[in-house]
Amino acid sequence: MEDEDLDELLDDVERRFCRGGSDATSTGSSARGTAGHVTRRAVKPEQPISSDLADLDALLEDFLDESGGSSLKTQAFPERGEKKPSSQSGGRKCCPVFVGGSSVPSGVGTATSKRSCDQLRCTSCDFRVLTFDDCEWDASCDYLFLRNNVPDRLKLAARLKKRSGSRAFACQCSWFTATEPTDLRGRAGLRWVCGRHRD
Repeated sequence: MEDEDLDELLDDVERRFCRGGSDATSTGSSARGTAGHVTRRAVKPEQPISSDLADLDALLEDFLDESGGSSLKTQAFPERGEKKPSSQSGGRKCCPVFVGGSSVPSGVGTATSKRSCDQLRCTSCDFRVLTFDDCEWDASCDYLFLRNNVPDRLKLAARLKKRSGSRAFACQCSWFTATEPTDLRGRAGLRWVCGRHRD
């Protein structure tokens, strides 16, 4: 009784989901072995797998178009021979990083060319470092003042004093005044790095 119910269920599944359901039914019911086992031949699905994949691709395309993520697909999986855009391309970094007074030229600093980096970024507060030529920080400058006023240059000017040849630097958490080339590796309190120079 249970074998017959199972046969009927399998036949019903083949009729609904597989090609040539009537052939499979007759083959399945006539292929009963002596031990009560049913032998069935493999039946191909109605639609080839490639059309299922095409349908899936179409659904994904529709989804990406609606959500505005079509560019995401091309960036995540670039075509063969296509270069993935690199966030580190397009510029040189100072090595080592120098800061200096207003008489020190700005640009890419190296061990032989001690230029003051004008692309500094703080790794602590994640702000770009601002520079003020021919100025120095007043002794009253402190963390709270910078925290409340960076990056507003006009407000920061309240704590700057004019001094020829100096250059004042500040992010939201640190400040420094330089008159000559200074290697930042020797200034442990400053968490400033070169953010790349565009050529």
